[in-house]
Amino acid sequence: MAQAVWEGVVLAESDHYEVVEGNVYFPPSALKMEYFRPSDTHTTCGWKGVANYYTVTVNGKENPDAAWYYPEPKPAAQNIKGYVAFWRGVQVKR
Repeated sequence: MAQAVWEGVVLAESDHYEVVEGNVYFPPSALKMEYFRPSDTHTTCGWKGVANYYTVTVNGKENPDAAWYYPEPKPAAQNIKGYVAFWRGVQVKR
């Protein structure tokens, strides 16, 4: 079981996840979407493709761009298509 926690709230948890470059990627169904808002931020990884971001909000506190995912990854990263990873203080436990 993997969990993503920020401000004492579980943002995502699942028995099924992928680990890429040390980051745990959660399937979309594992997210508690009430805490996520799409961001306008995008970055590009040479082998994974273009990442989109979410801002996480818990009890009125925002964590901008704290989660990212690849909606249309390059062929080498198809296993994480739509899966979400975290940073910026979000604790991921497995």
